Amino acid sequence: MAFLPALSLALMSFSSQATDLKVGDMAPNFILQATNGKFYQLSDYKGKQAVALAWYPKANTYGCTIECKSLTEDGHLIREYNVSYMMASVDELLDNKKFAEEQKADFPMLSDPTKKAAKAYDVLNWMGVASRVTFVIGKDGKILYINEKVKPATAAQDIANTLKKLGIEKAK
Repeated sequence: MAFLPALSLALMSFSSQATDLKVGDMAPNFILQATNGKFYQLSDYKGKQAVALAWYPKANTYGCTIECKSLTEDGHLIREYNVSYMMASVDELLDNKKFAEEQKADFPMLSDPTKKAAKAYDVLNWMGVASRVTFVIGKDGKILYINEKVKPATAAQDIANTLKKLGIEKAK
């Protein structure tokens, strides 16, 4: 029986595929509905603000709950910069809405049930969910940073540290 937990761990690590997008590539545009009812489109931020887009596998799962809590409790660290941040998954909007309410998320949580945006970002894994990957996108729409080894517990701090290293301007 010790074989099953080991197999489970192997499958979970295998499910995290690296994206083919690279730093310097134009980030794919998306139009996705968020848990607050609004639609978010990447192109709306062009020339105005950087964007941190954190893809996560599934609402109400252990790691995703920890990541969401980090972004909720330590989001003030990210808001020190001229950046909009959001989480995205291929979950249905109602599932994400319930998740956002339970976690008291104070940022947009985007739903991509058609998986079109997840495919464009090349984060859709063999299990049919998004891999945990965070993109930092510049005001010019180009990808500045890709984190494929997101640590859920320190996600907000890690994003803030990345924004600082990238020289993203402070919020006014």
